[in-house]
Amino acid sequence: MRRTRVAILGSTGSIGTQALAILAEHRDRFEAVALQAHSAGAAIAQQAREFGVPAACLTGTDRPPEALPPGTRFHTGQDGLIAMLDATEPDVVLNGITGAAGLRASEWTLLAGRRLALANKESLVLAGPYLMGLAARTGSEILPVDSEHCAIHQCLRAGRRSEVRRIHLTGSGGPFRLRALETFASITPQEALRHPTWSMGPRITIGSATMMNKAFEVLEAHWLFGLQAEQIQVVLHPQSIVHSMVEFIDGSIVAQCGLPDMRLPILYCLGWPDRLPLAFEPFDPARWARLEFQPVEPERYPAIALAFDVLRLGGDSGAVLNAADEVLTRRFLDGAVPFPSIATTAASILRARTPRSILGLQDVLRADREGRDAAERLTANTLNDLHSERSNRP
Repeated sequence: MRRTRVAILGSTGSIGTQALAILAEHRDRFEAVALQAHSAGAAIAQQAREFGVPAACLTGTDRPPEALPPGTRFHTGQDGLIAMLDATEPDVVLNGITGAAGLRASEWTLLAGRRLALANKESLVLAGPYLMGLAARTGSEILPVDSEHCAIHQCLRAGRRSEVRRIHLTGSGGPFRLRALETFASITPQEALRHPTWSMGPRITIGSATMMNKAFEVLEAHWLFGLQAEQIQVVLHPQSIVHSMVEFIDGSIVAQCGLPDMRLPILYCLGWPDRLPLAFEPFDPARWARLEFQPVEPERYPAIALAFDVLRLGGDSGAVLNAADEVLTRRFLDGAVPFPSIATTAASILRARTPRSILGLQDVLRADREGRDAAERLTANTLNDLHSERSNRP
């Protein structure tokens, strides 16, 4: 049997390293043919040696890794990433790049008619109508690596899309589910980076604390599964055992459950439509005798409402929201803006702008630049105000 050729983008991150571990367990099924990272040269060189990949790319630097094996061709930058994909012709692209930087790889995969294992939810947040149109035209499959959307994909095997009443997207609530609201302005980056359940990169971890990540998942669910805004409900589930649920028109609710382990959705997307064996911790129902589900407090998680604003506004508004959040998250981690400003400033940027239609990738990139520029300008003003306030203190 011919092995499935896989490109792992974001190979040195959490998703990428777990994906490579799965490929190592199933060498009879999969072959890694391309690796991408931002600037982790030593790590990607080690991966290239271990898996014997013909090509590797660093998009954040043009300096080749010193220990890259001679049989691995080196590429740099976004253009190099596309050239690497052209040269290696993977059957599956696992896109684990963080943020808007993953958009071009998603576009390439769908234009080429290949399977897109999507861990880069920002692709659909930025360019949902454009990318879904490409997938429909080329017959490319988009399989979600996000645990919640992978759960929904599995639950939908129990019925037709037309039989869905609504879905329940679960979220842990992050580290501040029980914290007093009046203390949010004093939240530090170190506190926000302590997620109670998952181990992830800084951007996603902060997004889980603000629940902006969940807002993006609302948009992702809308595009992936053809759901209307009123069919998508977010519910807090601190134990992170029920990864999401689908409610059908006859009242049946199908839930996908399991211990928090990102290897499961990664393997599901790589092996689809087959289920492949995984060495996992057995589920003990007695250990989870109590599973909690709670409504979302809008005052605690104002970011979630922004997803429904994007669905109402349409056009390129998702690209603006993602761009603003990327800048605001970075500024918060730098200590330049307080935690609540991430959602409130993003809301101001989104609601002050008239959305435009998306006809191609250039329209998305233009909206992305506008969102970033607005966020940089507003955070610079915030920082100036803070400096003025401190200088005027007695």
